[in-house]
Order: sequence, then C-alpha cells, then structure tokens
Amino acid sequence: MQKALLKDTPAGIRTNQASDLRTALEWLREQGDLIETDKPVDPDLEVTGLQKHMDGGCPVLFNNVKGKPHHRVLTNLFGDIKVINKMFGWTSDAERVRKLAYALSHPLKPVEIPQDEAPCQEHVIENPKDVNEHMVPIRHTTYEPELTVGSGIRCVTGAEFDGGSDLGYNRMNFRWGNVGTFQISPGSHMWQVVNKYYKSDEPVPITMCFGVPPACTLLAGAGFDYAVLPMGCDEIGIAGAVQGSPMRLVKARTVNAMALADAELVLEGYVNPRDRRFETKESEDAGVQGRFHFHPEWAGCMGKAYKAPTFHVTGITMRDPKTKPIIFALGVHTLDDHNIDTTVREAAIFELCERLQPGIVQNVVIPYCMTDWGGCIIQVKKRHQLDEGWQRNFMGAALSCSQGMRLVVAVSEDVDPYSMDDIMWCLTTRVNPRADILNPIPGGRGQTFMPAERMTAGDKQWTASNTAFEGGMGIDATVPFGYESDFLRPVYPVDKVKPDDFFTKKDLENAQSRMVGWVHSLARTGR
Repeated sequence: MQKALLKDTPAGIRTNQASDLRTALEWLREQGDLIETDKPVDPDLEVTGLQKHMDGGCPVLFNNVKGKPHHRVLTNLFGDIKVINKMFGWTSDAERVRKLAYALSHPLKPVEIPQDEAPCQEHVIENPKDVNEHMVPIRHTTYEPELTVGSGIRCVTGAEFDGGSDLGYNRMNFRWGNVGTFQISPGSHMWQVVNKYYKSDEPVPITMCFGVPPACTLLAGAGFDYAVLPMGCDEIGIAGAVQGSPMRLVKARTVNAMALADAELVLEGYVNPRDRRFETKESEDAGVQGRFHFHPEWAGCMGKAYKAPTFHVTGITMRDPKTKPIIFALGVHTLDDHNIDTTVREAAIFELCERLQPGIVQNVVIPYCMTDWGGCIIQVKKRHQLDEGWQRNFMGAALSCSQGMRLVVAVSEDVDPYSMDDIMWCLTTRVNPRADILNPIPGGRGQTFMPAERMTAGDKQWTASNTAFEGGMGIDATVPFGYESDFLRPVYPVDKVKPDDFFTKKDLENAQSRMVGWVHSLARTGR
C-alpha cells in the first residue's frame, strides 16, 4: 500500500520531572504549560465549570479555594495529551502506546521508606470526625444534589490483592462524618477484592491517596484491562516503569495498608463490603437505586445514585498544611478524565492484540467521543494472506475482555486513527454491512453506565443485576489483503513543495486559519 507522508514529532526528554506532583507542577511552570490563579474559586460548580471552559487545555492550579485555606486545587493535569507525552518523554502518540505496552510487563518494584521520611505523613490526624473538613469535595453540575470526593486513588497491596498492587478510582460521599459511600464498579479490581471478603464479613484495609505522582494517576485509569492486568499484577510497579524510577510506599499509621509516600494527602481506613448505604439523601428517602442523578459518568451521561459499600476513615495524613496540600479535583467526562482513563487502556488493548498474534497491530486509539471504556480504534497491517482475519480476532477479544465495550473499529495502516473524519470515511467506503459488522457477545456482561443498558431493566431498579447487555459491535473497515491497489488513496506531492517558498507568512496564516477538521489530516499526509 502506498505510504503517506507524516511529519516527524519533536523528541521529548526523559527525566524524573514527574516523580511527584509538586515536582511535575514546577516543571510544567518552567515549560510554560501551567496556568495559575490566586482568585478565590468555589469547589461547588466553579472548578468544573472553569475546567470545561478550558477542556483540552493546559493544567490549571487554583491557589485560593473558598472555605479551604489549607488546600490548593488542580485540574486539567492530563487535559493536553501533548503535555503528557512531553512529561514522560514520548515522542509521539503511537510511541506512547508502544512504550506503555512494554511497561505493562516490565514493572519496577516499589520501595518502602520509613514513616518519618514520607512527605504524605508530615501531618497526622487520627480518628477524624469529619473527613470533608480536611478534603475538597466538589460538585460537577447543577443536576447533582450533593458534593462528592471523586479524585482519590485507592492503594490496595499485599494479600488483599493476591500479592500484587492495585490503583484505581472510587467516588465517595462522606455523608456520615468519617464514613462515606464507596462506589465500586461491578467486575472491577476493587469488586474482585471485596468479593473475597464479603462472605467472611471482613473489612478491607486500604488507603485513598490524593495528589499522587502522575504515573500513578495514569495506572489508576486502567480499568477493565484484566486480561492483561489481572488480579495480583503490580500496577504500582508499572507506574514506576512509566516514570522511570520506583514508586515509594509507606506503611499507613492506623490500618495495615500501604500508601503512596509522595502523595499530598491520604485517607486511611477500611472498606466494609456489607455496610451498604445510599449515595445521596434523595435516593435514600425514595429507597430507589439507579434513578436519581449523581456525579457524571465517563460515558458522557449523568450518573445515578446507588447503594454502595462504605469507607470508614481511621486516619488522615498529609503534607505540612502550611504548604497547602494539592487536591487534584478531577472533572468527569473531560479530556483530563478521558486521557487518564485511556492512556494505559490503549496500551493494554495493543498488548492484548500482540499476545494473540505479534506484528499485526500497529496502534490502538480511543477517541474522546468513544468515551473511555466505550470503544476503540485498532489499526492493523496485513503482511501476507495469513494475516487476513486477525483483525476480527482482535475486535472479538477486545469486546470480550473489556467489560462494557460497545464499539471496535479495525482500520488499515493508511488510515489516520486520530482523525474521526478519516474513520468515518473508512466506514463509508470500506465496510460491507452484510459481512463486516460483527456482534460477537450478545448477552454478555456490560456496565450500567450507559443509559441504553440501564433501560433494559424496565420497571425494576436500574442496577447491574437487573440490566442486560446486547453485546458490542465490531466493524471491519480494513482493506482486504490483495486488493490494496483497488483501494489506493491518492497522495498529493506535499513533500515536493514548501508553501513558504511561494507565500508570505501572513498569507499562509490567513489560508491555514480557515482549515478546519479533516483537511488537517489530509494536508499532513498528502491524501
């Protein structure tokens, strides 16, 4: 197949500038990739409202938080994928996928440091009465009746995680002072953990870490990749491999658990799988799960309030309050959230395909509009006749191994997987609707984050046990092997001419400022 022309991406610099959040922010400040404000900001609606105004922009640090004089708030840390690439030294999006896939099977074992050396334990509060007093709960939208704590990263290690380590997100609402709801996605790693202890009615000791090293944030977003990251894997070790140095752990002060030593703030305690309570007063008063709005979901729709297990906080540790610990207040269904949830996930799907049959998969991309866990684009290169068909195996594997995935599209190497216009062109010109649209797992297990799936519960409560999954859809939009010349795309000679040899800078800016959408991809490749 004729090779299109791609411009080189500038090389990044591999350093330890991301070994902890404060070091990363200082580096971003020096790079001109951080904006800050000292004006008071309200965690109730203003933080997320401002973030949505700058969705996809650079990181934003709020130094003055209303009602929280001892905290700062960060958003958009992962909003710009170019900033992420630069932070970790990846020279392109495609290289990021491949290097992360390598890290998944080459973890760096974390190291334990003494408690008196851990930055996250400079200040210790035992038996706190009101967790929200020491946190920064936020409200995303006016549809939500209550504020939530949603950006904490759980740290489960040792026997509780079969000897490995787990990082992940769980939204919390501390309606009872030092006890809060702890929402766990069915089928997730934390779901697997609590299921081990449910029958014996044992609490699970964990820590919830806030303001962690950026690589730990990336691994926390790697949900439902369990064919590649099974229970017992070392996600903290993988995060160390991503940042290029081992993560540091420290023993918690009040429970038998480990914390990320370089975090800004840590909630220590235990999850009680059987002590299940309603996430909001509204849902509790009605006695109904899955009907009332609460906290947006990654799928781009409003979430629902459920009965959830509870997190009982036994201690809070943090960096010196005089230094104003930083809370990464993550807004859901933003590019910030999307890039966290998909960066490792793309690599995990790439690794899954590589394990099935090496050398065919070229890239995996999850566009913003595919909503984190909802779908992906798999790019393949068929080297000979025997490679034909593997793209369908890859799609079937992704749909089967990734709970709740709805759509997988396979494309050939001549397609720009980062351009949804190019993807739509492929669907329009290369798909035989009779033979190329697959539904391999009808009746499988999905997720109740999609309204279409919730509706299958009918008049019953919209919970996981009452919903059905009609299965995901795979679309084979690849060029059949041997027919490359029949599907040949034109490649214009963009490499043979330089526009600035013919036009002034002002004229070029005038012309290029009018270019919108697909034309950028076509102009870059010459197609």
